[in-house]
Amino acid sequence: MKPKLFTPWGGVHPNTHKTESSESPIQHVPMPSRLVIPLIQGSQGSARTIVTVGDKVLKGQCIGEAEGEDGTAIHAPTSGTVTEMGRYPMAHPSGLSSQAIVIEPDGEERWITFEPLDPATASRDELILRIQASGIVGMGGAVFPSHLKARSKINTLIINGAECEPWMTNDDRLMRERAANIVTGAAILVHLTGAQQTLIGIEDNKPEAIAAMRAAVCDMEPVARACLNGGSMTVAVVPTRYPTGERKQLIHVLTGIEIPPSDRVTKYGMQCFNVATAHAVCRALLHGEPMVSRIVTVTGNVERPGNYETPLGMPVASLLAFCGVKPDTTRILMGGPMMGFTLPNLDAPVVKGCNCLIAASNEFFPPPLPEQPCIRCGECVIACPVRLEPFEMYWASRVKNLDGARRHRLADCMECGCCAYVCPAHIPLVDYFRFAKSEIRARNEEKKASDQARMRFESRSSRLEREKTEKVARLAAKVAETRAKAATESDTALIAAAVERVNEPAPQDNAAPLNGQQT
Repeated sequence: MKPKLFTPWGGVHPNTHKTESSESPIQHVPMPSRLVIPLIQGSQGSARTIVTVGDKVLKGQCIGEAEGEDGTAIHAPTSGTVTEMGRYPMAHPSGLSSQAIVIEPDGEERWITFEPLDPATASRDELILRIQASGIVGMGGAVFPSHLKARSKINTLIINGAECEPWMTNDDRLMRERAANIVTGAAILVHLTGAQQTLIGIEDNKPEAIAAMRAAVCDMEPVARACLNGGSMTVAVVPTRYPTGERKQLIHVLTGIEIPPSDRVTKYGMQCFNVATAHAVCRALLHGEPMVSRIVTVTGNVERPGNYETPLGMPVASLLAFCGVKPDTTRILMGGPMMGFTLPNLDAPVVKGCNCLIAASNEFFPPPLPEQPCIRCGECVIACPVRLEPFEMYWASRVKNLDGARRHRLADCMECGCCAYVCPAHIPLVDYFRFAKSEIRARNEEKKASDQARMRFESRSSRLEREKTEKVARLAAKVAETRAKAATESDTALIAAAVERVNEPAPQDNAAPLNGQQT
């Protein structure tokens, strides 16, 4: 049955530029001379290294155990030797470095021994622990640990295949070529979450992917059908519109439920997984393969745009060199043009959240026009999918009126870039919002540090005052004890002297009587 669709507020329709990279099949890239695998793959948790320099590792071998409940494991993307451990640039706009493990491939691609799990016989806890141990995270870009989301008990499971960002086609090609695995992974997630219905949302500009996913749902494998436990799974075709791929926007389109920015989707009985995440869950549980690679769209100003199965840890520069970056490239964007960022260092490795690399040039991405004064036209308000007032947030952010920015719900901004896209004054609104958010975070951290310092000072002062009072009390008690002891000793001495005097014999008077008289 065709599900009823709903129209959310706002959004824009940029030129998608999908055909540049979507027409060729997924290709494998040659293994580079070294792989740099960061211990931190996203904002949630990290891994603790369990190998040392000189160790021989197999492809898929765990080289970093999950740290804490929200951490995920990391694995060797190929067989080889651990040659170094040190700090390397991160795939992050800050350009900062993080701890990483360097592996030199041996060219043999020797896998570990696979240990599949049967969802029909394995317990729910075993399946969730396997997802964590396989290093599976949200592959749509958020990199949130999937095992935490799989623990939720929900009514509706959303599988996100919208891929609304321009230029990006990795999910499109994955659905075309590996639809059966995606459907099976989605069914396993249904088994874990207890969902009664599953909606697979795909934008209508991907007809081949829609056909492939519908065929996979109709010809569902027996293990997938058993995991559904009588629930339904439907492929829903949604209108092409940015940012439909954002999970709350997609939920609104598919169900009509508008979830406030401050609420979790699980509060409404929903949970959302990317199609690539569902594919990774299938490979991890039914085939025993941990997450050691991902599909990356490489497009823009390159000779061979397309989608490439890329080992995690491959330097971005090596991948771009293989795709033939043209010499007039001005910068490299990681992620889409709306929410991505300029990569400051091409030595940064491909990580689990790296879904797209765009080689920008003046032809594809002309230099931004000069910023002009805001005319309060309201176009940004119409485009904002969260129903904010970006121009009010802009004025508050511009003059560092952080309290005003907070009052205008700056925290609810998801930085989708719709407001900046439609702004006739060419104001980089998202940059202002990110600046204001960073200032608020810095002030919060400063206040937190100040509060902690004040608490430490007050605790120390209280402790010193308590110790002083206790010391005075101990001295007073000691003086009283000394006086009491002295008084007791004095009284005892007086009594003993009196007793001694009493017990002394009377003195004998031997003097002669006077005048012969007797006394």
